[in-house]
Amino acid sequence: MQYVKLGNTGLDISRLCLGCMTFGDPDAGTHPWTLDVQQSRPIIRHAVEQGINFFDTANSYSAGTSEVILGQLLKEFTRREDTVIATKVFYPANMWQGASKPNEQGLSRKAILSSIDASLTRLGVDYVDLYQVHRWDYHTPIEETMEALHDVVKAGKARYIGASSMYAWQFAKAQHVAAANGWSRFVSMQNYLNLLYREEEREMIPLCLDQGVGLMPWSPLARGRLTRPKGQETARTLSDVSGKSFYAGTEVEDGRVIDVVEQIASERGLPMAQVALAWVLRHRAVSAPIIGASKPGHLDDAIAALGLQMSDEEVARLEAPYVPHAVTGFK
Repeated sequence: MQYVKLGNTGLDISRLCLGCMTFGDPDAGTHPWTLDVQQSRPIIRHAVEQGINFFDTANSYSAGTSEVILGQLLKEFTRREDTVIATKVFYPANMWQGASKPNEQGLSRKAILSSIDASLTRLGVDYVDLYQVHRWDYHTPIEETMEALHDVVKAGKARYIGASSMYAWQFAKAQHVAAANGWSRFVSMQNYLNLLYREEEREMIPLCLDQGVGLMPWSPLARGRLTRPKGQETARTLSDVSGKSFYAGTEVEDGRVIDVVEQIASERGLPMAQVALAWVLRHRAVSAPIIGASKPGHLDDAIAALGLQMSDEEVARLEAPYVPHAVTGFK
């Protein structure tokens, strides 16, 4: 396993971050493909054994049961001081169980301070290493949000704060407000980046490079579309309403990209996932892409991608078919 600093911080993270949306009670939320604690155990064990120390979850994944499973299994396989745990706030933990009540979601001071305590309880830890805003809150002043996040850090409940998908101007505004008031700034950006969606290269990635903010791209394999020939479906893709909406208008164009990934993988004698992930890892601002895994072998493919060197000609072939996409992932 390779290790890097997260952005400009002194925090050492594995070059791959294990995304934990896959883990959770299948009867909680709207993801029937999630893995319960027994099914999750061999994957998290394998991740720890292979040197992955960075784990990303959220309060809203499977109604909070993802946090419960992650916390329980990490205790079985490693020490707290050897792990980097990231979680998120914005959506209510019970977001898929009906209409939320007032103050259960968003980035108000009340919501943030309540959510961090609930996440720590579910995870069974005293602090998280990275506390991230899951989305932008259009109904709360950013000053209130950034001060509350700063107080979470100063209370010792989070070591660092990060952000997830939003417009670059929003991220810049939040950073400016924090700097102007001497509050904690975001050290990471968890944004949407893969060979099928590269709109983040226009504004957000240059901003993060300039400011030394580490990128943790989510869905680097386009929700599995870059891991198999076009047209093939799985139980997850068939039930993934959000994923379908991301690519509904560009299926033909995206198919051309998938074809090139398949061609290069065939020429190399490698799984398509390794080729697609190696492209994401080439981005200078990327600290650690977030990988999902429903089988231990998925982790092995991702780890193998760390050592895959791609030629400029291969990269040019992969990038050539891309067409601009409508902004998605956070609107």
